[in-house]
This record gives sequence, C-alpha cells and structure tokens, in this order.
Amino acid sequence: MDTQNEFLRNVPIFNDVGDETIEKISRLGKHRTYKKDELILVESESGSAFFVIISGSVKVSRVSEDGKEVILSMLNKSDFFGEMALLDGLNRSANVTALEESKLFIIQRKDFLDLLTQFPEVSISLLQELTKRLRNADQKIKSLSLKDAEGKVATVLLQLADDVGKIKKGIVEIEKLPFQHDLAKMAGTSRETISRTLHSFAKKGLIEIDGNKVRILDYNKFVKLYNP
Repeated sequence: MDTQNEFLRNVPIFNDVGDETIEKISRLGKHRTYKKDELILVESESGSAFFVIISGSVKVSRVSEDGKEVILSMLNKSDFFGEMALLDGLNRSANVTALEESKLFIIQRKDFLDLLTQFPEVSISLLQELTKRLRNADQKIKSLSLKDAEGKVATVLLQLADDVGKIKKGIVEIEKLPFQHDLAKMAGTSRETISRTLHSFAKKGLIEIDGNKVRILDYNKFVKLYNP
C-alpha cells in the first residue's frame, strides 16, 4: 500500500478493508489544508462531502438561540465528519472549524455513497461508529444535565481522555488540553469555573497540570468518582 495512504488505515470505518480497497478509496478523494480558525462546514448548509482528518484538529459546534457557541466535540487525526448530511440528505447540523492548521481528505457525496454500496464492510463499520457516537452523546447529555459544575468539568475531561488521551500504568495524559474558554463551551459553564475546578482537582491529587498538558493520575478512580 502507498505510504501516502496509510492514514486511511487508521480511520475507524476503514479498519477492516484490504490494501486494494484502501487504494481505491484514496483515489476518490482530494487533499486540502485549512488554516487555524478557518471555517470548514457551516450549520444549515447542504452537505456535499465527507471529511477525514489527516493531521491537525477541528471543533464541532453550534450557536445557541442567545448567540453563545456550544462546542459539541473536538476531533483529531484519523477522525471523520460530515457523514450525517450525506446519508439523510438534510443540511449540516453543526459548524466545523479548524483549531490549528489541518490537512483533510475530502470525498464528494456521490463517491461516498457509491463507496458504501460497493463495500458493505465499510457501511457496517460506519453504522457501528455512528452508534458509538450516539451512545456517547446520550451519556454526555445526561451527565451535563444532571451534574453540578464539578461533575460537568469532570465529564469533559473524561470525554477528552477517551478521545485523545494516552494511558500508561493507569495514568491518562491529555497532551493538548483545549483553552479554558473552549472547555467552558464544552461543559456549559464559565471559564472561571473551569479554572477553579481544574485547580481543585489538582489540589485533591486527582490530576496534574503541566502547561497545556493534563494527567489524570488514577483514571479508574476518576471514573468511579464522576462517572459511576
């Protein structure tokens, strides 16, 4: 397999396909680089493409009725987005913005739908991944609606730990913790609350803050405390 296409092997929905299929998929798309803070998708516009992150990171967000941005998730290398509007034919459900310079692999709607028809294993993997995302979203909504401020911040930390954290001997390290104002938008709270709660966690010995890195010092204990 061409080394330039190895990134596709790490995309969840392409894990179970062979090298020949990966090569075919690679020929369906184009590469494009987006600058930091550049808008990639706009909520309510029609969906015409499927995106895979080759490098960089993006945020998925919506704007509430009172004009506040709510961050739904942050996606990184090997994550994908844009599939919902392609499948149901409706408009985009959220905005997607580059958090840093990001290189994306883009497949147009017709080619993506043809891909699902030609390779059923990709369709099955896509359904499994969408189900996983739905379960995670349900859990997050439940957590953020029922928990106090500390619980909300813990929920966001656990989400980041699951999405981008690296675990070693029970310690989970989040290498690039989002800015506090972005964490606030994810947790539905204020930047001040984020700052106060993170320092509270650190004083309790639950986390360690090192610049823009955060380590959850005992992941299993943290889960039992805030996501029993």
